[in-house]
Amino acid sequence: MHFFVVTFIQIVSEILRWLFNNYIEILATLTGMIYLLYSIEGKIQLWFFGLITSSLYIYVFYSSGIYADMAINIYYVFISIYGWYHWKYPGRKSIKELPISRLKFKTGLTLLLVSLLLFLAIAILLIEFTDSVIPWGDAFTTAFSITATWMLARKIMEHWLIWILVDLVSVILYIYKGLYPTVILFILYTTLAIAGYLQWRKLWKTQSDTRSESY
Repeated sequence: MHFFVVTFIQIVSEILRWLFNNYIEILATLTGMIYLLYSIEGKIQLWFFGLITSSLYIYVFYSSGIYADMAINIYYVFISIYGWYHWKYPGRKSIKELPISRLKFKTGLTLLLVSLLLFLAIAILLIEFTDSVIPWGDAFTTAFSITATWMLARKIMEHWLIWILVDLVSVILYIYKGLYPTVILFILYTTLAIAGYLQWRKLWKTQSDTRSESY
């Protein structure tokens, strides 16, 4: 009996110590889940939780040596402010909030080229000037996350398709780095990104202004 009591206390102690050592990452995971749920529903509140999540992950990724993801979360802080403003004030007095739009071929091609250039540039910077252990994977998720987040700020439906790919790659990277709470978050992100795409497609079909401007 004494053995089981001691073992139980040791397990609880280890759990508490782990929670204490990783509380910032855990909090970022929780706020990230809330952010994603609001994002799926197309609710403007997503930007508030995105701002909090990004701020916390700046610290997490800096501590883990994933510098490109740290840098992109600095970008996320600013894009959260921009996205909130653009959703709230779309620039047309007849529209109270920015409607969902579809991606035009020309814009999509431009974004793809920009993403590839960013990918190569970030990878070179990481290889030459940092001690990143995963420069190519880090660069890939960073470059395409920048593109997807900009598309989200413009409320373009196809941004979900990019997130599905980025989230799958991120799961592999974070398993490698041992960031297991974040692995759980990104597995959920992958699943919910699929749900998000389906939900936004439904919202796009039913929104009153289906003839709104495409970017």
